Amino acid sequence: MSRILVTGSADGLGRAAADSLLSAGHNVVVHARNRERAAGLDALVGRGAHLVVGDFTERDAVRRIAAELNDAEPLDAVIHNAGVWSGPAVMPVNIIAPYLLTALLRGPRRLVYLSSSSHFDGRPSVTGVDWRGRNVGSYADSKLFVTTLAAAVARLCPGLLSNAVDPGWVPTKMGGPSAPDDLELGHQTQEWLASSDDPQVLTTGGYWYHRRRLQPHRAVHDEAFQDRLLQRLAEETGTALSAA
Repeated sequence: MSRILVTGSADGLGRAAADSLLSAGHNVVVHARNRERAAGLDALVGRGAHLVVGDFTERDAVRRIAAELNDAEPLDAVIHNAGVWSGPAVMPVNIIAPYLLTALLRGPRRLVYLSSSSHFDGRPSVTGVDWRGRNVGSYADSKLFVTTLAAAVARLCPGLLSNAVDPGWVPTKMGGPSAPDDLELGHQTQEWLASSDDPQVLTTGGYWYHRRRLQPHRAVHDEAFQDRLLQRLAEETGTALSAA
């Protein structure tokens, strides 16, 4: 049994992953951005899930969640599922929050970051990015950044298993009812990477789609770009990522 945090688990892929991991006997921590959304997690909490609440657009809320989790039973894995498709919250939620949690949480040995095939359209530049969400952010850029973060963590922290997952274009609230990919397959790879002892899983630095390791955007494994991104995120948040 592992203790696994699934961010953004009030609905969609996060909810499905948390539900499945609970059914498999794992100790799951679910997350919602506010108390209203958290009410929708009552069924999972009733089955034993622990709940944390905080809006990932607010850095202080991310720090508070990290502190709360660091004071509790150590986590074995984190599935960085929370994400938004459009609007000013794109950068705060899709890259700043997972970066801060990665830098602040103690204990997890497996990190799974939700990417997207849209990351191939992202621009490998940190110049002019509105990290604080005062303007509408680029979803494609945010997913390139978080996929690069996963690869950078894998390089700098060899004791961790850090991977990115493209869940596919699935029929969630974000994906829309006409999305062509399989909803079940959309959450199984991140669960597998977070909890399985399959030899394929015990690897790091991968970009996965339906349990197949694929080649990401060429910038993802560019160490110079990784370093620029980490430096900018550290400057922006006042929190550096420590190699381990």
